[in-house]
Amino acid sequence: MPRSVNAVASRARRKRILKAAKGYYGKRKNVYTVAKNVMEKGLTYSYVGRKNKKREFRTLWIARINAAVRAEGMIYSEFIHKLAVNNINLDRKMLADLAMNEPAAFTALVNSVK
Repeated sequence: MPRSVNAVASRARRKRILKAAKGYYGKRKNVYTVAKNVMEKGLTYSYVGRKNKKREFRTLWIARINAAVRAEGMIYSEFIHKLAVNNINLDRKMLADLAMNEPAAFTALVNSVK
C-alpha cells in the first residue's frame, strides 16, 4: 500500500504563507520556514498594534480636550468630573472632535458645566 501524503493541502498551506510573505526582503519571501516565522511574528505585531492604536487615540483625544479646556480656564480632570456630575454623556472622541471642529459649541459646553 503506498504512503498517503496530503500533498494538495500541504502545498496550499505553503502557498498561502508564501503569498502572504510577498514583498519581504531576501529569504523571508521565498523560503517557507523563514516566511512562516516572519508571518507569525508580523501577525502578532498587527494584533498588538490594533490594541495600541486604541490606546494612542485615547491619549490624543485627552490631549486635545485638555488644550481646549485650558483655553477656557479649567483643567481636564475638573471638566470630566463636572460632565459626569451634570450627566452629560459624551465620550472623549466626541469631545475632542467638538474641541477641534466646533470651538463655539465646545465653549458653550464648558460654560454650561462651570
